[in-house]
Amino acid sequence: MTARRTRPGAPHRIRPAPGAPRRTRPGRLAALLAAALLANGVAACATADADPTGTAASCGPVTATVADADVTPLDPAPTPVLPVTVTDAAGDRVTVTDASRILAVNLYGSIAEIVFSLGLGDRVVGRDTSTDFPAAADLPVVTPGGHDLSTEAIMALDPSVVLLDDSIGPPEVLDQLRTAGIPVVRIGDEQSLAAVPVHIREVAAALGVADAGETLVARVDGEIAAARDGVAPDADRPRVAFLYLRGTAGVYLMGGKGAGSDAMIDAAGGEDAGTAIGLERFRPLTSEGLINAAPDVILVMTKGLESVGGVDGLVAMPGVAQTPAGQQRRVVDMDDTVLLNFGTRTGKAIQALARAIHECR
Repeated sequence: MTARRTRPGAPHRIRPAPGAPRRTRPGRLAALLAAALLANGVAACATADADPTGTAASCGPVTATVADADVTPLDPAPTPVLPVTVTDAAGDRVTVTDASRILAVNLYGSIAEIVFSLGLGDRVVGRDTSTDFPAAADLPVVTPGGHDLSTEAIMALDPSVVLLDDSIGPPEVLDQLRTAGIPVVRIGDEQSLAAVPVHIREVAAALGVADAGETLVARVDGEIAAARDGVAPDADRPRVAFLYLRGTAGVYLMGGKGAGSDAMIDAAGGEDAGTAIGLERFRPLTSEGLINAAPDVILVMTKGLESVGGVDGLVAMPGVAQTPAGQQRRVVDMDDTVLLNFGTRTGKAIQALARAIHECR
């Protein structure tokens, strides 16, 4: 069982007047991210893959794009050995007798990504909003509200087992599924590099393919290590500020230590600007805080960038133009379902992010 992650609280608007960043009561990052994942539109930026050597002529906006958006399943696919009884992340003992119809859902799409990567994708009967890689794209969605499950939609799919974490709910739906006799297994919801192999093992154990889980852990750990090693040891470490933006709801946050974005920035060879000024998790964005952070690069989710009017809208926000990143329009955006997914494509995500933040340096 992994430690639960603290999430930001209620939406806050950016304060145009200088002032020290305020700490707010931690809430659920899920509620904020779910809304962003529902937003439509993709920012129009250059693509990092277009120049993997990082020698482009311009240091302007860039989209960090993974080389292959789909997952790579184990081959040959394992055969579940059932029944199996596991103690899930909530401490409940759950027995799984049938893995022929799997529903794997959470806010980030990472649980379904693990199931597909284990080679069991042909057994998955539905998906969450964030599970949008090509192999799963045609599956019916059971989270019409972004992070709220629909009992009716789930029951219509007749799943034999449901895998999820605390980023998704509500609890009443889970109770209804258990009452209907459907095994519900909770996976840890910590979003970090260290938690990736933990979650793979939890999913594999619940589906009766523990050995395949170890094979997948070895592959994913190797890809993450290779991505980190791919950053030149003598390369400059640009200071990168991760901003969570949802302009339509007035939500503006900066990531700091423990937000998850800090781990990705560090792995990609950058210095997390929020951590450098003492922020933890996610904190309300202020113009003074951003100016003090002095980021060389501003990192955002693609749909969040679109929600504030693209790069032009971001640079027009209070304080942004007074940072080195704002002055150079050094904005890196990355797909919402990849950047903080912490699933089996994490190595690819680190590689793409490293290319993007080191471009032109």
